[in-house]
Amino acid sequence: MLYVAVAAGAFRRYATYRAATAAGLATNTVFGFLLAYAYLALWQQRPHLGGYGPAQALTFVWTGQALLAVALIAVGGVDELQERIRSGDIAVDLHRPADLQLWWLAADLGRAALQLIGRGIVPLAVGALAFPLALPADPATWGWFLLSALLGVVVSFALRYLVALSGFWLLDSSGLALISALAGMFFSGMVLPLRVFPGGLADLAQLLPWAALLQVPADVLTGARTGTGLLRGLLFQAAWAAALLALGRLVQAAATRKVVVHGG
Repeated sequence: MLYVAVAAGAFRRYATYRAATAAGLATNTVFGFLLAYAYLALWQQRPHLGGYGPAQALTFVWTGQALLAVALIAVGGVDELQERIRSGDIAVDLHRPADLQLWWLAADLGRAALQLIGRGIVPLAVGALAFPLALPADPATWGWFLLSALLGVVVSFALRYLVALSGFWLLDSSGLALISALAGMFFSGMVLPLRVFPGGLADLAQLLPWAALLQVPADVLTGARTGTGLLRGLLFQAAWAAALLALGRLVQAAATRKVVVHGG
């Protein structure tokens, strides 16, 4: 129940930033329109690019906008851990009667839930009203999509947690965080679906953990993954989540064997 309370507290905390949420919502919607028209122009030239039809491509765009603040550009959440490590406040966290990784994972899940409601649902609804999207009629598909999105959030957290822990050695991990964010934008499918990438790059990109953030959830929602393809996609996400969380535990153990608090 402790971690449920942490998640609920994070949800309430981010719910207080109504102006920031509204501004982010407007930004997601505007960029959704820009990307949608760019995709329309591209798919008019190549109607079956990457195996997607025009409606599926547009759905991919708006799914990306719905998940942008949830898993792709996850402002806040575990990213605050970087500053706590830099300032030495991490010593307080380590003295809490709670697991450090689970604490921050619970907080990040609460943040992601708020962002999905506050900045995810409306852009997708606006996109559905403005364009012919390939949204599923089967409620079960929506359930699989939400499960896939949840696994994507866990993978996103695990990646950002590793970046934050690098601050124990780098002292300032902001540079690595920027590199990780740029890699996430490119290899998640946010710029273009990974299936559109040429040759071996497409195959490689779909094996990297960032594919779990958007490519897999979007494929689930558009119907590009069904049956065994759906199962493989979910197992792919779960495997990366488990592997990265386990690696985070190892790095955390190595980092906290000797904690140096800045200034003393």
